Amino acid sequence: MEGGFVNKAAITIKDVAREAKVSVATVSRALNGHENVAEPVRKAVLEVAARLRYTPHAAARSLSSRRTNTVGVVLPDLYGEFFSELMRGIDQVARQRRQHLLVSSYHGDQEQQGAALRAMRGRVDGLLVLSPYAESPDFLTDNLPQALPTVLINTYLPDQDHPVLSIDDHAGAVAMTRHLLEAGHRRIAFISGPDLNFDARERLRGFRDALAAFGDAACGIELPGDFDEASGHRAGQELLAAGALPDAVFAANDMMALGCLYAFAQAGVQVPDDVALAGFDDIPLARFVHPSLTTMQVSIADLGDRAMTRLMQLMDGKTTEGAGDKHTLVPRLVVRDSSRRGSRSSRTESPAGR
Repeated sequence: MEGGFVNKAAITIKDVAREAKVSVATVSRALNGHENVAEPVRKAVLEVAARLRYTPHAAARSLSSRRTNTVGVVLPDLYGEFFSELMRGIDQVARQRRQHLLVSSYHGDQEQQGAALRAMRGRVDGLLVLSPYAESPDFLTDNLPQALPTVLINTYLPDQDHPVLSIDDHAGAVAMTRHLLEAGHRRIAFISGPDLNFDARERLRGFRDALAAFGDAACGIELPGDFDEASGHRAGQELLAAGALPDAVFAANDMMALGCLYAFAQAGVQVPDDVALAGFDDIPLARFVHPSLTTMQVSIADLGDRAMTRLMQLMDGKTTEGAGDKHTLVPRLVVRDSSRRGSRSSRTESPAGR
């Protein structure tokens, strides 16, 4: 092909190998992201493939290798910054490993979740699942494709035999509640998440445990929420309608905290001078609102990155850990202006529980 005309519609892996002056096997390894290819060789192969506009035939490659180079991701929703950040972390690793993503959401409907899981069979090489249901976890077990490498993210499954990456929601809620108590707040309102959500239950449990440990001097007020801005706004309006505001409000996630913040702003209530406010997750928007939001930093994108990396290890058979290993990420307390009177620029961080 040196200097000659190339019919781009008929470019094959052999053409790429000939042009790059390497074997077909080397081209295959380079394009599929295998580690046993020298970086200069990989770069040369990728440059030739791009110049010739070579695209591997997905169906033929799947038949020959029995790999689809596709990973399934099943999430309860795609709305909101939490899921956006989680997908960003997953996608970073997927692109590095030249994997495609097949993403499905079931919008809180357990039957749709089962259908989404069953639809992944035969289409993907591995599966990432986030299933927050605290009730009837056996439903997930019954619908997970057998023998398919699977990593669970923040999923409650007592007798699971899949790797799990989770957030220590209880420790995070304890740390935030202690921060508010140590700042002198005694009447603290908590905006909870969905009743059947395991994360929400753990955060509520942490709030209650921290108050109980503090003693009778502290008083907790609990309001329902749904992990979205609208429910946080409704909770803020409910607190305003009660007449006497609490000293502080702790929302079980940042989206609800931002909704509550908007309700207070509409009513002319000053945060933190009239009432302190805190959230959980540290979504990117949390630091850019006014006042900036005190929260528990989860490193959501890192959670996605770690889960995808663990799944690739399973798929490649390169892991020495047990099938049901569990890794827990401990959130970090990030103190910003919404819970602190006086300073408008300082910021402190500490691990949960310290």
